Amino acid sequence: MPVNEGTADRIIRVIVGLAIIVVLAVFLPGANKWWALVGLVPLITGLTGFCALYTLLGIKTCPMKPRAKS
Repeated sequence: MPVNEGTADRIIRVIVGLAIIVVLAVFLPGANKWWALVGLVPLITGLTGFCALYTLLGIKTCPMKPRAKS
């Protein structure tokens, strides 16, 4: 999988994912706590640096690598 997320994007995704997991797990009552798993999506995409939706939309937030001169 190619990386298509920049550093800032990845950091934000990890923070948001963890926040969703913690907040929903703490504040939702009883059987509704499973909604906290929604936070895994931004957490996993932030940790891996790959977002499938970005690929479908043709978006890249990572810096461009310079081309090797031949």
